[in-house]
Amino acid sequence: MASHHRLDVSEVGEVSVVRFVDRRILDASNIEELGDELFGLVENDGKKNLLLNFTGVEFLSSAALNKLIILDKKVKSNGGKLALCDLRQEINEVFAITRLDQLFTISDSEQSALTEF
Repeated sequence: MASHHRLDVSEVGEVSVVRFVDRRILDASNIEELGDELFGLVENDGKKNLLLNFTGVEFLSSAALNKLIILDKKVKSNGGKLALCDLRQEINEVFAITRLDQLFTISDSEQSALTEF
């Protein structure tokens, strides 16, 4: 199991629940490391079902959104499912404006998101 600096990963049944360490996901090097850790969950650790819990995340840059789009493709190509939960209203609005809310399954709470799997 890889060590994670940007993520806190726990298992709930068949689902890997991922929480973010950083409150503001802005810095390019941090986003690169975050992407590597997320991709590693699928590619190296064999995780199929990921729930990204955004509790505590205040800001997400467009580069971070791009990593999520790539992650979604990787998860789907491995026969898994990706869902998001606990997004702040401001971040939820970004997903709506960019129409990414149509790509991702987004739930209000972790509990309701876990029922999506």
